[in-house]
Amino acid sequence: MTAINTRNNASTQSVKVEAHQRAVGEEDENKIIEEALKILESRMRYTVETEIFTSPDHTRKFLQLKLSGLEHEVFSVLFLDNRHRLIAFEEMFRGTIDGASVHPREVVKTALVHNAAAVILAHNHPSGVAEPSRADEAITQRLKEALALVDVRVLDHLIVGSEIVSMAERGLI
Repeated sequence: MTAINTRNNASTQSVKVEAHQRAVGEEDENKIIEEALKILESRMRYTVETEIFTSPDHTRKFLQLKLSGLEHEVFSVLFLDNRHRLIAFEEMFRGTIDGASVHPREVVKTALVHNAAAVILAHNHPSGVAEPSRADEAITQRLKEALALVDVRVLDHLIVGSEIVSMAERGLI
């Protein structure tokens, strides 16, 4: 009987250790991802010596890290200067699994606060399907019109899913 209890205790201990190791592993992975994001953000920060967004690939990788895998929709804006260098990245609106309410007035206000000359709009589709919806096309047009009133150009609207779709590349901007 004692041998059985000892085996059960050892088995229970083993399960607890494995669960602890998995939790520690996830924490380590999250720390690595956080550090990777910090490195990408620091590389994309506005500096006189460094020009960024020379390649759309940099933007795509940054947004993939920031927005993919989220279980809710997030609408973000990259605010750029007149040489298309990053001034700021802001997650402006958070929604549910299938949409987010976007308010053009708030985007315009934030663009003015940052003294942005241009923006890149971005949001994720938690479903993984990155195809632009009619609502995506409509809000992009509304934002383009509202921002044009204060001389801020919309360069692109990227949709992040299992892939990243550029509305500019599709001629929708």
